[in-house]
Amino acid sequence: MQKNEIWTEDKLDALLTTPSQALVGDVKKLDGDVLVLGAGGKMGPTLCLLLQNALREAGMDQQIKVMAVSRFSDPLAVQLLRENGVQIISSDLLAPGALEALPDAPNIIYMAGRKFGTDGQEYLTWAMNTWLPSGVAQRYKDSRIVVFSSGNIYPKVPVHSGGATEETPTEPVGEYCMSCQGRERMFEYAAKTFGTKVALYRLNYAVDLRYGVLYDLARNILSGEPISVATPSFNCIWQGDANEAALRLLLHADKSVFKLNVTGPETAGVRETALKLGRLLGKEPIFTGQEQDTAYLNNAGKMFSLFGYPSVSLDTLIQWQARWIMDGGRALNKPTHFEERKGSY
Repeated sequence: MQKNEIWTEDKLDALLTTPSQALVGDVKKLDGDVLVLGAGGKMGPTLCLLLQNALREAGMDQQIKVMAVSRFSDPLAVQLLRENGVQIISSDLLAPGALEALPDAPNIIYMAGRKFGTDGQEYLTWAMNTWLPSGVAQRYKDSRIVVFSSGNIYPKVPVHSGGATEETPTEPVGEYCMSCQGRERMFEYAAKTFGTKVALYRLNYAVDLRYGVLYDLARNILSGEPISVATPSFNCIWQGDANEAALRLLLHADKSVFKLNVTGPETAGVRETALKLGRLLGKEPIFTGQEQDTAYLNNAGKMFSLFGYPSVSLDTLIQWQARWIMDGGRALNKPTHFEERKGSY
């Protein structure tokens, strides 16, 4: 993306779905079709298209199908996928018989989940995040499965600690985070009982420009809403890099259960990041609260060793985010609530 180039939805999607040569090389090693469950969410459409583009560049798009399963509430996402050769399967995965009706596939990306609206409907979050995974684990016990999880199942750590690693004991707070732990446990059960090859993908905040922590901060700045600094810092990663990691993780799924933190290398200060965004947007941010000495922070050193460092830096993401908003870019209206400290969603 050139510095003064105007952002459009097509340009953003193209940037998010252009595969690296490393990904192209990895998809050549896949052993069959890829079924993406929960593909209609924030990351799913661009993940599916990224995979399709990688297969096309590898000359594998006629041998391997990309199948996207979701209820699909965003017509733009459906159009994008259909136009680019991704097979659409419309399904409510919680409906009786839904899993049995799905095609077999040796490779599964499990993205289905529920977070916001948990308070007052905890049963539905547990059904989506724990009960459904038990069914998927049974249905696809002979497949490789990359399971999207959350970095928030770790405890909050000191802001100068470097972040939780994959060896840090989990300590989920609140119904949502506990149900994410439940999701992991169901797939662990499949690995230990059936020998299912599983990889757990623990993500802290993808940035797509249409949503994400940076979008949340920019929205508050422009609307004049105070930004809480109680959670003083965060991690984030360009969604293109996050999706690449998920797809490349298929080759690392194992019955021993492979765990991977996925995020950027920077520990971003909320106050400092908001001030940078404010300068670019031409408006001074307003702050509220008192900085605490802990936050949900992950150490993604293992990811960097496997796949290299992310291709887009935090400073570039901040500039892109401001430009996207100033160019009138669309919002998904899906706030991250990264500042939440008590697990209430």
